[in-house]
Formats: sequence, structure tokens, C-alpha cells
Amino acid sequence: MLKTILSVSGKPGLFKLISQAKNMLIVESLAEKKRIPIYARDKVISLGDIAIYTDDEEIPLHKVLTLIKDKENGQKASVDLPSAKPEALRAYFAEVLPNFDRTRVYPNDIKKLLSWYNLLIANEMTDFTPEAKTTEETKAETAE
Repeated sequence: MLKTILSVSGKPGLFKLISQAKNMLIVESLAEKKRIPIYARDKVISLGDIAIYTDDEEIPLHKVLTLIKDKENGQKASVDLPSAKPEALRAYFAEVLPNFDRTRVYPNDIKKLLSWYNLLIANEMTDFTPEAKTTEETKAETAE
């Protein structure tokens, strides 16, 4: 599910991939439900490709989102994002992921992550586990 959810640099919120063309993507805003084109010059990243730094390794975003969901019992994050202080964001995130790298994970990153989580929960996208690869994708990877 997270592979088709996109973050577009310069545009607020998250977008669901609808279709692809030669030089653009058609996406739908999760917040506004409007479809817009995203061109090749725009910086786009799939949530499935994002990881969070920890002291030991990088943890995939789907695991972090699942930890937040478990902490919040499937509800929206209990942090008041607009008025949250950096210390409060770090304390909250330490409860979710105690060994996150405090030098490389900034309060703005935590705020963005929690806003993404809230947006996904509001859109009833609660299964953060990655999809199993199809046999064609596995064959293509082993052929390379």
C-alpha cells in the first residue's frame, strides 16, 4: 500500500498514484481528493522507499507507522502537531522508537511523519505492511 502513496516536494500532504504516462504521473490528493498531474521535474518519493535513522540501522517507514498505530490503538496521533514543541515531539517519538538517531531525525521530520500517519488513518489506510512481491518482480530482480 505504501508504494502507491507518494510525497511530492513543494506540495503539502500525500498523494495516491492513479496512473502513469510518459513524462508525468496522475495522482490524487488524500486530503482534497483532487487529481493533478505530477511532471518528471517534480521530486517524488514513495512512502515505501522511506526509512528512519536509528542508532544501529535504518528502520523502514512501514514499521515505524505500525509502531505508532500500536501506540495509538489505531487512532490519530495524540500529539497536537500545530503547537507541539520540539522537545514534546522528540519525547513522543522516543516512546515509539526509543533508539531513533537524535542527531539525524529532526523535529520537523517527526512532525511530517505524524501528519502523514494522521492523514493515512483519516483515509482508512491502516495496513502499513508492504505488499508481497509478485513472481514477475522477483524474476526480474534475480535476472539483473
